[in-house]
Amino acid sequence: MVQYNPKDWIIFIVRFHESDTFRKLTPMMILIGFYAAGIAYLELEFWQLSDKSHIKNIPLMHTTVGFVLSLLLAYRTNTAYDRWWEGRKLWGALVNNSRNLAIKLSAYLPEEKDRYFFKKVIPVYASVLSKHLSNEEVGKVLFEGLDLEIDHHKHNPNQVAKVLFQRVNELYTSKKITGDQFYIINAELQSFTDICGACERIKNTPIPYSYSAFIKKFIFFYVMTLPFGYVVSLGYLVIPVVVFIFYVLASLELIAEEIEDPFGNDSNDLPTQKIASSIKKHVEELL
Repeated sequence: MVQYNPKDWIIFIVRFHESDTFRKLTPMMILIGFYAAGIAYLELEFWQLSDKSHIKNIPLMHTTVGFVLSLLLAYRTNTAYDRWWEGRKLWGALVNNSRNLAIKLSAYLPEEKDRYFFKKVIPVYASVLSKHLSNEEVGKVLFEGLDLEIDHHKHNPNQVAKVLFQRVNELYTSKKITGDQFYIINAELQSFTDICGACERIKNTPIPYSYSAFIKKFIFFYVMTLPFGYVVSLGYLVIPVVVFIFYVLASLELIAEEIEDPFGNDSNDLPTQKIASSIKKHVEELL
């Protein structure tokens, strides 16, 4: 995730990071520029349509269609941001629940050996979940003498949650914790799986294909018809105008595509590994 100062206006204007939409759209913007130049030349030099009244009325259609397109893009961007923000809230809940579990275990468990186990395994869940959501393989995890086998052919977070619950159950059967304490700890462990399921729902349920494809087609045909109406009033200045309009509209769609899956490795995705490191630090302090 890109770290930045929101008050640095100048930096925003001159800086182009690797995920900037300008880099991705440059080839298409060049093609759009040549297309607009061709239409401008045909209308002004070859067809000589500058005095045709019906050509002058075309921008009225673009004004109406542009308003509808702006509403669609606003809804598209808001929907994508809602998914990004929901992902951030889920990982915030994982941080809090990991802390709460560590606090309770530190009070319930008098033996250093038991606390050591949870001090090492609780942060593993966040780390494994981060890799699971970004489709990275998880092999054998070793933690200072603690051997935790992770089979990448199975659901990795579930395997860690299973190990945690089995250890808590052993504490209960060996009378190291009471039934009430077991019930309280179980609620925290269950929240881990609930958070994992909610994150998987976001990742595995993209915006419907038909909706996404329709917006792309709408943008394309809208931009392709712009030169026909605005050449009359703008002349060859229609070239940079059309390129700029395409850049703005296509950038909004690209940004929405990037943030609707907040668990990847793009610059604007959630820093899940950093959050997992924070969980590790806090749990080790508590236990």
